[in-house]
Amino acid sequence: MRAKKSYGQHFLNSERIAQRIADSLQQGGIAYQRLLEVGPGRGMLTQYLLQRPEELVVVEADRDMVLFLNKYFEELQGHIVEANFLKTDLTALNQQQPFGVIGNFPYNISSQILFKMLDNRAYIPELVGMFQKEVAERVVSAPGSKTYGVISVLVQAYYDGEYLFGVDKGKFTPPPKVKSAVIRLTRKANQELGCDHRLFKVVVKQAFSQRRKMLRNTMKSFLKGDPILQEEAVFNERPEKLSVEDFVQLTNWVAVRKDKA
Repeated sequence: MRAKKSYGQHFLNSERIAQRIADSLQQGGIAYQRLLEVGPGRGMLTQYLLQRPEELVVVEADRDMVLFLNKYFEELQGHIVEANFLKTDLTALNQQQPFGVIGNFPYNISSQILFKMLDNRAYIPELVGMFQKEVAERVVSAPGSKTYGVISVLVQAYYDGEYLFGVDKGKFTPPPKVKSAVIRLTRKANQELGCDHRLFKVVVKQAFSQRRKMLRNTMKSFLKGDPILQEEAVFNERPEKLSVEDFVQLTNWVAVRKDKA
């Protein structure tokens, strides 16, 4: 079963790493009884997930891999969903019940997987995943870091992130051209930001649209002519300096201006 470029496949070939990823899921305190594995491929990680107490469901887009899993994993009968994860209605698939997400994610869609998680955050208390190392670092990076950006802010608004460990290229077949890393995201107890969630996303993306410019320039489209651009020190900063809380305040300023317009 050769990896296919069209699916961004790089099969994990290390039993030790697969076990370590499976063990990275929280052992208690997170309320879900179903686990969703994205892109199981040949089942290196799957075999360890089947040893866990949660009901395991796998979503695989590659028809050949679905046939492979059906043949070699009898325990998965009735629990294999042949579908594109990004196009799957996760709420319907899991009967509106909470579920964890895990996987050696295809790197070409890893950011989209995170956005899918955010869209379904009401049902996803936890995610553990293998990402391109650069993406993993960006997701969990703190304000002031060169890697801090849109995905950092949006994920950290709703989840606590942990960088767990890096994975060598040789642990995959075929080896990827980039380094890899595993992170864990645990949903925050308080999901209320204190601002309009949709507007928050728009403001964050606008702020980082020209990340080398100060906010007084990038936020003009929302606050043109408003004295607040000169009065508040935050507008002298570049977006990578702002915390989630700063972006919440920024969103509320934009909301007030929008309501007055």
